[in-house]
Amino acid sequence: MIILMGLAGSGKSTQGQKLAAATGRVWLSTGQLIRESGKYDKIINSGSLIDDDEATLIFAEALAKITREGKQAVVDGYPRNETQARWLANNLQKAIEQVVIVDVSKEEVTKRLMKRGRADDTEAVIQERFEIAERGMKGVCRILRNKGVKITKINGEGTEDEVFLRLIKATEA
Repeated sequence: MIILMGLAGSGKSTQGQKLAAATGRVWLSTGQLIRESGKYDKIINSGSLIDDDEATLIFAEALAKITREGKQAVVDGYPRNETQARWLANNLQKAIEQVVIVDVSKEEVTKRLMKRGRADDTEAVIQERFEIAERGMKGVCRILRNKGVKITKINGEGTEDEVFLRLIKATEA
């Protein structure tokens, strides 16, 4: 599995879908699965994350289905914090090929999110997401790096195609 990380609005979902299509993998977005369930709207709209156990269950069930189909995944939205990273490292470390961080400035991400226009894209919620994501990414990367997982950072600014070329180059290396 290839794991994409970055701030909300960094383009990791768009790039993850493109990478999955180009490589014959399945795009697995925990955030999308959570949003589609409709069970967590209040939590999501506040900018918070759902309980780790619930997020892990949603992720594990979706990944198991993909694995049963004999496919690999491009993962978007999991792990988001140290608890989730420890679970992943303890249970699926050998399946992790690489983590790619899609790096975009907060200013650019804010512009993108405000244009996107989702109900949960308010300035207060965006700021809350930044704080949660930054804390989470540091801990996640530390845990996975200590387990020997390759972590690569790419510039997520520019056109969709420019970023995709960087992503392809990073995952082929």
